[in-house]
Amino acid sequence: MIDKIGKYEFMAEPFHCDFSGRLFMGHLGNHMLNAADFHSSARGFGMQYLMQIKRSWVLSRLAIEMEEMPVMYTKFNVETWVENAMRFFTQRNFAVTGTDGHVYGYGRSVWAMIDTESRQPTDLFSIDNGAITQWIVADKPCPIDKGGRVKMSDDAEFVHAIDTYYNDVDINGHINSIKYIEHVLDLWPVEWYRDHRLKRFEIAYVAEAHGGDRLSFYREAMPATDSGAQEFCVRIVRTDGTECCRSKVKFL
Repeated sequence: MIDKIGKYEFMAEPFHCDFSGRLFMGHLGNHMLNAADFHSSARGFGMQYLMQIKRSWVLSRLAIEMEEMPVMYTKFNVETWVENAMRFFTQRNFAVTGTDGHVYGYGRSVWAMIDTESRQPTDLFSIDNGAITQWIVADKPCPIDKGGRVKMSDDAEFVHAIDTYYNDVDINGHINSIKYIEHVLDLWPVEWYRDHRLKRFEIAYVAEAHGGDRLSFYREAMPATDSGAQEFCVRIVRTDGTECCRSKVKFL
């Protein structure tokens, strides 16, 4: 019998690591999404099956909080499980662990299922009579904050705007979820990362953007915390003025 929790091995490949020799956050996010697909596909509700019936998973929210990042050439595991399932959304968690059981960090995500023709949300429970519910694991801890609405003022600083191209577009025909993460983290120069460690990254996707859209980035610093952490909120707006997503980034 297949376990409700999936566990998949990856390696911090050298060309997926930054100047410090540790895995890029974007590549870790990509490994989490791959683990989610491996897990769902093995249990009958993965992308390959869904695309045959004109359905697809779309990432709605992602939060990753790390105590440390795997070092170059390190093998590590991404564990993933479904924490909850509702009619239009499902919550999926992640744990990033070393082969010796060492915990690097955790992730939380929220997913919607859409009709690929109408682009509208569709009922998760309509797939195989709600079979996703049999895979729910409600008692496995994921000890990081779920995150909430990212609040920003109208005075947020405009940082820059970028064009989007072929490499930004994914299988669903919109800007890839991970590309947003990479673009957000590029708002700070390399020098910043020499002095600050990325502790937590969270993002909430609001509307789709497509190849050819120009994305504008607005950033706002939050008041310093007692721990000395520095937090920033980011808003991304596409060509027509529609807000695509909001992000919150925490550095130590």
